[in-house]
Formats: sequence, structure tokens, C-alpha cells
Amino acid sequence: MARRDDSDQLAVRFGRNLFRVRRATGLSQEDMRLRADLHRTHIGAIERGRRLPRLDTIIKLAAGSEVPPADLLDGMAWLLPSADQPGGRFIVVGERR
Repeated sequence: MARRDDSDQLAVRFGRNLFRVRRATGLSQEDMRLRADLHRTHIGAIERGRRLPRLDTIIKLAAGSEVPPADLLDGMAWLLPSADQPGGRFIVVGERR
């Protein structure tokens, strides 16, 4: 089972990815709100890493940005369990600029 700090790291990374993608496409949070049918404050909380979005929200954000969902998940992975690390864990790797 994922630890809370894993979820916090994922939320921060996802938020950075969303911010990067949104800015690269020239969209404001208001534009994204209209395109993804989400509240602007919800988008802001995700971008600040305070909320970890559900799968349906990830799909809406990707569609609103016109990118594949994988672009929003860049740098996040599940490390499989091993003999020395029973129970897998999430990892966050280097950031794309």
C-alpha cells in the first residue's frame, strides 16, 4: 500500500506537470476550467500539489490540454516489490523542463 508521503510526492509532481503543460499550450486556469469542466480553484489546488486528482479528472485535464494523459504522468512510476523492498512504492524521477 502506498505511503502518505508517496501520495504527496505524486501530487506535487502531477501539479508541476499540469502547470507545465497548461502554460506550454497557452491556457489560463480559466481556459482549462472551461475545457475540462472543472472548477478553477480545483485546478489551482492540483497545480500547487495540494490535491491528487482522480482518474476521470486526469482524463479531463489531458483532453482540455490536448495532450495524452501520459504527459501529465511524466516522471511518476510504481517500483515493483522485491526481496529487499517488500510491497511496492511510488517513485518520482527527474523533472522535464
